[in-house]
Amino acid sequence: MLLAEELNARGLSAITRDERVRAFEQLHLPVAASLSHATVIKVGQLVGASEVIAGSFRLKGDELTVEAHGIRMDVGRLQPQVSEHAPLKDFFAIYQRIAQRLAMGAARLGPAPTPPPPGAFESYIKGLLAESAATQATFLEAALAEFPAFDQARLALWDVRYEQSDHAAALAAVKPVAATSPFAARAQLRAGISQLESKDFATAAATLTRLVDPKVLQTTTPPPAHLGPVLNNLGIVQLRRGASADAGSATYFLTRATDADPEAADYQFNLGYAYLLDRNYKASLYWLREAVRREVTDADAHYLLALALQAEGSGVEAAREKDLARQLSSRYEEAERTGRQDVPAGLERLRTDLELSPTVRTTQAISNSAQRGQLELATFHLDRGRQLFEQEQDREALLELKRAIYLSPYEAAAHLLIGRIHLRAGRAADAVEALKISIWSEDSAPAHVVLARAYLSMKSSAAARNELQKALEIDPASSEARQLLDTIK
Repeated sequence: MLLAEELNARGLSAITRDERVRAFEQLHLPVAASLSHATVIKVGQLVGASEVIAGSFRLKGDELTVEAHGIRMDVGRLQPQVSEHAPLKDFFAIYQRIAQRLAMGAARLGPAPTPPPPGAFESYIKGLLAESAATQATFLEAALAEFPAFDQARLALWDVRYEQSDHAAALAAVKPVAATSPFAARAQLRAGISQLESKDFATAAATLTRLVDPKVLQTTTPPPAHLGPVLNNLGIVQLRRGASADAGSATYFLTRATDADPEAADYQFNLGYAYLLDRNYKASLYWLREAVRREVTDADAHYLLALALQAEGSGVEAAREKDLARQLSSRYEEAERTGRQDVPAGLERLRTDLELSPTVRTTQAISNSAQRGQLELATFHLDRGRQLFEQEQDREALLELKRAIYLSPYEAAAHLLIGRIHLRAGRAADAVEALKISIWSEDSAPAHVVLARAYLSMKSSAAARNELQKALEIDPASSEARQLLDTIK
């Protein structure tokens, strides 16, 4: 954490801890494990890093030694190792020196904040790692009691209080962050969210607007990417309070957010949602389809897409989208049972930080091929993913299959293979989700059989039996389905 902060302070755009944790979760890697150089390099490639920093530390008596070296991703070259050592009480200074050497002597872009006392820093780290929200809050409040100017701890405490829906306490956590702090903008974004959740819409809009240069809102050029979260949240403020166009419509701010980050599925979802509430169904269809293209398992997006299609008179396609939404979320099973057809409230998606999305965007890897035929390219990635799956190179296979799905969202064979990969890795719930989409896209006996195996791994024999019976209805000669059914009996 210290090294990433110091590198960012020198303009190197290092991935923060929160981003790293989310990326590791998406890649199904353990956050706390020691990874081989080969694995680290592969992760670097997947997240689009230009360089990976690896290293170690050791403590001998009161002497701390830190060693680190860079690995250039473009040429695969190991950079010379750098090492620093000093008494443990100077460990902040050690990481500052290590970062400066790794950054080729680059100076900090601003003054270094006063480091917290070691005890406060230890409480902060314990707060981040604690399992329960109550324990997290206890450690973070202890850190702030010892060092009230510890702004990182204030941001972390806001995260805890926000998750608890205690918006007054969340606002109180970040209000003391000074305007001169390097964390001021992030604190202000969070303050705006707390005010929004407390329905203080005018104050929330004013708080968030102060983060945006008025010139950005007056030009047609795309805003900087880091402003995407601010513009997105401003759009949600306008959406919830029903502001007039004079104050800036929700769709205006959300369009600017998508301009800032065209690959952010949440911005596209919010824009499609806003257009649906405005009854601009054609615009809603466009943006919701873009959101589904990037997040094919998004039940909310599928359901809203169904409502827009229904309003446009595309009943058959709307029914198909509703069916998939029901399979992905029990919420929409209930909505269909009660016969509700209105647009659900409260589906907007806020952004709680100014960091760019950590999501591994497979679209970037294929952007140079956008001119080529999508179906042909999707087939190429599907075939490649199948080969890698057979070779048990599951991470690489998953990346290829996600590329295929981006180009052809309802490619049943790709979803089936993804389900097999998840099941082989012991991720039964993820497998069930992928297999349901495969069956929805193309009802096949093999997919029902694999889904049955997933249910069996989740100790759900009744659901497995139901899937096997469906498989036999499609293909009565399926020996695999019959043998598995006999095993359950």
